Amino acid sequence: MAETLIKGADVIITMDDARRELSGADILLRDGAIVQIGENLSSDAAQVFSAQGKIVTPGLVNTHHHLYQTLTRAVPGAQDALLFGWLQRLYPIWARFGPEEMYISAQVGLAELALSGCTLTSDHLYLYPGGARLDDTIAAAQDIGLRFHATRGAMSIGESDGGLPPDALVEEERAILEDSIRVIDAFHDPNPGAMVRVGVAPCSPFSVTRDLMRDAAILARDKGVMMHTHLAENDEDIAYSLEKFGCRPGQYAEDLGWTGDDVWHAHCVKLDTQEIDLFARSRTGVAHCPCSNCRLGSGIAPVRQMRDAGVPVGLGVDGSASNDIGNIVSEARQAMLLQRVQNGADAMSAREALEIATRGGAAVLGRNDCGQIAVGKRADLAIWDATAIENAGSWDPAALLLAGPTKVDALFVEGRQIVSDGQMTFVDLPKIIQRQNTLARLLADA
Repeated sequence: MAETLIKGADVIITMDDARRELSGADILLRDGAIVQIGENLSSDAAQVFSAQGKIVTPGLVNTHHHLYQTLTRAVPGAQDALLFGWLQRLYPIWARFGPEEMYISAQVGLAELALSGCTLTSDHLYLYPGGARLDDTIAAAQDIGLRFHATRGAMSIGESDGGLPPDALVEEERAILEDSIRVIDAFHDPNPGAMVRVGVAPCSPFSVTRDLMRDAAILARDKGVMMHTHLAENDEDIAYSLEKFGCRPGQYAEDLGWTGDDVWHAHCVKLDTQEIDLFARSRTGVAHCPCSNCRLGSGIAPVRQMRDAGVPVGLGVDGSASNDIGNIVSEARQAMLLQRVQNGADAMSAREALEIATRGGAAVLGRNDCGQIAVGKRADLAIWDATAIENAGSWDPAALLLAGPTKVDALFVEGRQIVSDGQMTFVDLPKIIQRQNTLARLLADA
């Protein structure tokens, strides 16, 4: 019976139903769950972690990523492009990937997330060049130790059929569905506390057919897994939907069965009032990716309006070729600042943005066992150094996104400490980074 006692935290920001903030309290972890919260706790069996001078939050949740893209950060020719041009520059590079590129890039991206306080992340992998499989990224997550919601993405409309991706990167739709069944059967764990879940995730309305979108929804619901795609990301996206489908993206999604509490869409920058109302009524989730939306000039998503209407909203760092970093706590700060730019200085508080980054993201991913510090929830905790220079002079350490560090001191996932003193504990990160840089140079020189 593994136990850890976190003792004497300066502040515990619970994000529980009462949104309690506790000073000088302790947390007892046992067998991957939180079993007790209070003052002066003790356990003869527990390993003690001193949290004096620390801020404890729930582990942060990342609801949208493309981990393979950590190999293509800051690529010349893609640095200043809009979405469609950016994709057209990068697709030929990604076509040269194989299993090792997928595995190493996922390890790097997952470690980067962990060091920024993330304990649960989704990943949207929609291309499989050179024999790569979803299995490669799942193996990387198991090695790093993060809780992982892998999604089996896909593209089926290549350039010769009027799509954006090269024909070499698209798959036959029957093969897509068959492999989706394979990975769900092999890896998906529907139980509370699951370390791996699998979703179904056609890439976008402009890279797959209506039939695949519809069939993917049927398959997902038959298997009891969630569904994910990109939607309404920028003005080009809206124009494409109107031209090709004769409707806005929200109606397209609804018509094909892509609304409901088992669905979450990435970006949604250009949702209008009617689409926001549709998502609120159907409890369709949104992965808000503020840094990527800024980087690609897509716009500011109407998060304030979504939240007020009741749309479930979480945060996503998006791919590391469109961000170009994968720091989830910085993403939360950016989300807060953009809503203030758009709606006024009181439009979003630091605490609300942290809520979106924790229990908000957990809700979007269907994980009511994560995202808060409460008895019975999973032992996923981010611990921040309140004595760091970024926090020096702060009158309110719990306002972490205004003046806090952007790198964790410690991170627990399922009660297992995977970051200690700001360093990964179970992998040789310098060795992984060295291999990542070698692979990036080989791609650049090809």
